[in-house]
Amino acid sequence: MERKIRQPIVTVCGHVDHGKTSLLDKLRGSSVQSGEAGGITQKISFTLYPLKQLKKACPLIEKSKVKLNIPGFLFIDTPGHAAFTNLRKRGGSLADLAILVIDINEGIKPQTAEVIQILKHNKTPFIIALNKIDNISGWRKKDDDLKKNISLQPTNVKQNFDEKYLTLIGSLNSFGFDADLFYNISDFTKKISLIPCSAKTKEGIPELLMMLCGLSQKYLSDKLVLGKDAKGVILEVKKEKTGNYVEAILYDGEITRKDEIAVSSFDGNPEISRIRVLEEIEPLSFKFKPKENVIASTGL
Repeated sequence: MERKIRQPIVTVCGHVDHGKTSLLDKLRGSSVQSGEAGGITQKISFTLYPLKQLKKACPLIEKSKVKLNIPGFLFIDTPGHAAFTNLRKRGGSLADLAILVIDINEGIKPQTAEVIQILKHNKTPFIIALNKIDNISGWRKKDDDLKKNISLQPTNVKQNFDEKYLTLIGSLNSFGFDADLFYNISDFTKKISLIPCSAKTKEGIPELLMMLCGLSQKYLSDKLVLGKDAKGVILEVKKEKTGNYVEAILYDGEITRKDEIAVSSFDGNPEISRIRVLEEIEPLSFKFKPKENVIASTGL
């Protein structure tokens, strides 16, 4: 019998203005950042990214003939680190993988350092998006292939870039991580991949997706086997005139509209509730759609 595989849950984390949301917008092809108050993410939003879209956004997948077993990704955009530490399922972190976004021009900030410690503590596999390469003085996009584009930069620009990423490798070393540019790595179990990118020019986005797919295939296949019981984490309770509803992430199993759910409460006695309406997040969208049953991993 073929084992059903769920979407890996990928959390996008990092320092406040290093470009997490704008990077996700590029992945989603939307523009949320501009609508946020002061451009800072107000809520945890999730994005369902199906395999079909992945292949479209990242032609490298078809080109390199990688056979993907995963049905896609569920991205979580976390405001700051508090939510990130609170987002836990029983026995560990909610995220299967993480993208740590670091502004190549600013390096590791206190908030970045905190996130690195959390990732280390949770043993969450992660890759680093070295964002804002377009802000390096004199940088030009000359080729769609990232590695080639880096090599095509004028000598002084290339030196500037090398200096910045090597400084970062040094900083990561002090946290006990070995890191390098993704195309210099042969064994991804031993080193953290750095993917230079720009949320503005889209440079490095296909390579970022490609690395995520590779990591998922290599490390997570056993972890992603769908369990029998539906398990989830509630992110937020929202109050509307017509009643309350919860925003949640289903991280395992399958849930139907006829199910009862148990929600843990502060006094330790679970509250049992019937589901009245079940709505699932639509792919690459902020809209929810009523469903009779949904399968993990997804946003509800």
